[in-house]
Amino acid sequence: MLNPESVDFYIEPLEKKHNRGAFGCGNEQLDQYLHSIAIQDKKRNIAIPYAILDRERQQIIGYYTLSMSGISLENLPQNIAKKLPRYPMVGVTLIGRLAVDESYKGLGWGKLLLLDALHRSLSVSQKTASFAVVVDAIDEAAVQFYQRFEFQAFPNRPDKLFRMMSNIALSFGSPVGE
Repeated sequence: MLNPESVDFYIEPLEKKHNRGAFGCGNEQLDQYLHSIAIQDKKRNIAIPYAILDRERQQIIGYYTLSMSGISLENLPQNIAKKLPRYPMVGVTLIGRLAVDESYKGLGWGKLLLLDALHRSLSVSQKTASFAVVVDAIDEAAVQFYQRFEFQAFPNRPDKLFRMMSNIALSFGSPVGE
């Protein structure tokens, strides 16, 4: 089995040297992004792609991207928005893409990628403020995946979800602001 307990893996920023062409998650849009666009986005400082790699097989197990974004307070649930200052926008960290190669699916790699993305987002939020981590789920299965990790949908966009940084910090045992 190619699960995290049996594979010698590591996570690092995606580089040209990584074999992107062999990756296939079953979603043409996510595959094409990794094959053709991810390195360009990195060069342009649009998004930072991170890859989890199988050291022995020298292949990409999965990847995700992080970038900064903003959300309007009016898009947040009212019970959350009313507790925030009346700024027109608040800064967030966007997980733009997250995908696992077909041969590694269903074995916990997506969870590992998401936890790494959340941990990196928390680290960045301690240097550059970020209210939440936001994701745009590509389909209903992705919505359900993120909901298992305490993401909640925006009231008017069931495919766009967020998790507040304070909640993420508590998961990692490090309250925001400390």
